[in-house]
This record gives sequence, structure tokens and C-alpha cells, in this order.
Amino acid sequence: MAAEGKTIDALSQFELTHAFGPIGAAVNFTQSNAHMLAACVVIVLIMAMGMAPRAVVPGRFQALAETFYEFVENLVTGQVGHEGKRYFPFVFALFMFVLFGNVIGLLPYAFTYTSHIAVTFGLAFLVFLVTTVVALMLHGKKFFGYFFPEGAPLWLAPIIVPVEVVSYLSRPISLSVRLFANMVAGHVLLKVFATFVVLLGGLGIVGPLVAVLPLTVNVLLVGFELLVAFLQAYVFAILTSIYLHDAVHLH
Repeated sequence: MAAEGKTIDALSQFELTHAFGPIGAAVNFTQSNAHMLAACVVIVLIMAMGMAPRAVVPGRFQALAETFYEFVENLVTGQVGHEGKRYFPFVFALFMFVLFGNVIGLLPYAFTYTSHIAVTFGLAFLVFLVTTVVALMLHGKKFFGYFFPEGAPLWLAPIIVPVEVVSYLSRPISLSVRLFANMVAGHVLLKVFATFVVLLGGLGIVGPLVAVLPLTVNVLLVGFELLVAFLQAYVFAILTSIYLHDAVHLH
């Protein structure tokens, strides 16, 4: 549509619309919600189909499910320690939800729900809430000592405490903006170069030849976006694990 109007509208892909017609409109159910449900269904199917055989020599689905499981388990235990196993389901669910949200958004006509700050901030705030509750449950009032390092001169408290509090409260902001910004930037680039392909392809005889360059760039960008999709899910999971480490060990 943007190409037909001889313009580049790279942001329209992030607009929310109602899914499932009048029923979706009645309950304000958008395509973002629909893709979240689709991602959850895909994740459940992969894990269920993968773990059902329990074969000594794993098949494709079992190998894929075990790879996801072992990757996140090693990540959590490596950051938090042996105590981190109790928090593995939480980190695993976050990793898979973010990963499949990023990857599904690369399919034609699909929607990337991780490109909306409301979604990423909701996930980041959940991480912030869980880690804070874990710290309070494990350490009680000692948790507040996290904002003033042991052994620091008392006269530095008016400086250190506000800095540590602001740094702690900024966690959900930095965590959410990082994921949101990377997803938006990547999809904007894909849309821009895809529009270039269509616009240049309509310039007559030389058009298709000139359009090869942006087409090549777009193909490379898709591969790069697949890498970014995994890296952003990994970063989200490992930062969550680091925050859990701080909550469990208070350092």
C-alpha cells in the first residue's frame, strides 16, 4: 500500500487492529493478543510433542525441546547458582514467550507483539516485581541493605542510596526499552527496503536491475533479524537471571 502511494510508511505495521471481526471488537481483542495466543499454543505444542516420546535417541521435536530446556537451565543455574532451579520455570516461560514473539513477527502478515512498549514493559515490570518479592521473602529487612554496600563510609549514604535506588527502579525501563527498540528498528528497516524493492522495480527496464540491491539487503536483514530475535530473548532471560541472583544473594 505504501509503495502504491509512492511513499514509505514503515510505522503502519505496528498499528493495532481488532481480530476476529465483531467479536474481537466487542472485547477489544487485537491482532497482538491473537499472536500472543498463537505463540503460547506453538510453545506448548513443541514442548508437549517434544517431551512425549522420552526416547533415548531423541527425534527432531524432542531434540528441539531438550535444547531449549537445557539452554535456559544452564543459563539460570550459571547466573543464580543451584538455588536458581526453583526459578527456572519463570525464566523459561519468559525466554520462550519473547523468542517466539520475535520470530513469529518475521513471518509474512504476522504481528510482532514485542514491538509494543506496553507488552515489553509489562514483562519487565513482572520481572521487577518477582525479583523484589523474592528478595523480601528471603531476606526481609536486610534487603534494603542492598542499596548501601557493606563497608561503605556512612557519610556517603546520601549519595550512594539515591543512586542505587534510581538504578534499581530503572531496571524495568531499561529491560523493556531494549527489547522494544530492537524489534521496532529491525522491522522498520525491513519495511523500508521492501518498499524500495517495489518502488525501484516499477521504474521501467532498469527498475528490476536496480531493485536487486535493496532486495539483497532485505534478505540479509531477515537473517540478521533472526539472530537479533534470539539474542534479545537471550538478553531478556539472562538479565532476569542476574536480577534473581541479586535477589537471592543480595550482591
